[in-house]
Amino acid sequence: MNRIGIVVERIAQFIGVMVEGDDKVYRGVPKGKVLKKTKIYAGDRVAGKIVGDVFSIEEVFERKNVLVRPPVANVDRTLCVVTLKKPEFDNYLLDSLLVVYEHAGTSPAVIFNKVDLLEGEELQELQAWVKTYEEAGYPVIKVSTVTGEGIEDIKDLVEGEICILAGPSGVGKSSILKALTGAELRTSEVSEKTERGRHTTTGVKLIPFGKGSFLGDTPGFSKVEVLNFVRKKDVKNYFAEFSRFTCRYPDCTHTKEPDCGVKEALKEGKLSCDRFKSYLKMIKEYIELECPQ
Repeated sequence: MNRIGIVVERIAQFIGVMVEGDDKVYRGVPKGKVLKKTKIYAGDRVAGKIVGDVFSIEEVFERKNVLVRPPVANVDRTLCVVTLKKPEFDNYLLDSLLVVYEHAGTSPAVIFNKVDLLEGEELQELQAWVKTYEEAGYPVIKVSTVTGEGIEDIKDLVEGEICILAGPSGVGKSSILKALTGAELRTSEVSEKTERGRHTTTGVKLIPFGKGSFLGDTPGFSKVEVLNFVRKKDVKNYFAEFSRFTCRYPDCTHTKEPDCGVKEALKEGKLSCDRFKSYLKMIKEYIELECPQ
């Protein structure tokens, strides 16, 4: 009788499979058509037989998505981790990650980490950004791995899902992973000079935690070129807040067309000017903006 499992490790030629109802990780060995025709990724759901310490992989189920970086399949949610300081917040990078990972078929969430470092006006600035992304339709969680704030909220959000952490180096992705799962990945502390962490993760490993959840880490991103992943005309579709407003033309790019509801909403303060600037930068367009001061 075949058993069902999930690939939780893919490091070089090693494949690790965790079987439903069994916490043990077996060495996966592809057989037959799978061996000849199918590339196996972490996150793949597989069927096969257990022989001793080996899981004989006889079938790989259809995938909902496959990410390139990291190479992992069936990702339900991407936790986009950022900080307001150490390192400084880069809203354009966050907006780019949100577009790319939503395009890839995952449901992104925004995680503001290291909130214990903030005080006074910094807390007000944080709340303003939280409001911006909540109004854009994203789940937003404020986190401190020092105090534990927000960790249980993440667990509740991702229950039963395959998730990855994404974001620039130094924002504390591995600290969040440890707080959620107890596992450690090899990273260095943030450099005092560059405020960047050096990421040393190799291969792909999904770590089980909570109620049927799995979490993986990713390399740090310092730059994302959205048009390498998404067609220019489609980028607007990943700014969900734009859809609340009606334009004269259904294919309006919200740049130079007349009677554009999105540009009118900007003038009236109903849309985030920062988010719209990110959109223009992504599609490499420039227009004079009329945003409330």
